[in-house]
Amino acid sequence: MEKDLGKIKKNDTTDIIIRLDDFGGRPGVTIREFVTSERYTGFTKSGVKIGAADFPKFKEMIDSISEEDLKAEPAKEEGKMPAGQKTLSDEPSEEEIQDY
Repeated sequence: MEKDLGKIKKNDTTDIIIRLDDFGGRPGVTIREFVTSERYTGFTKSGVKIGAADFPKFKEMIDSISEEDLKAEPAKEEGKMPAGQKTLSDEPSEEEIQDY
């Protein structure tokens, strides 16, 4: 069973796909990056699988986020991101671009 629930555009070449699946006989929700480029088209290994048993807790966590929580706070230093944090415009690395 695979059912795509939706996608969010990350940048010109990458979408985030949310789908129901039962990969390996384990049902759950998968959130993965899908790249479309000249070099590679397909899912990257960037993503997460939320198993059916963990889904109620995941849903509770998501439902606890308010729109107020998502409002941007002023940056301490203009243009500086915490070390290791990626933005939605970051391109996938060669390591991230692999077949599913």
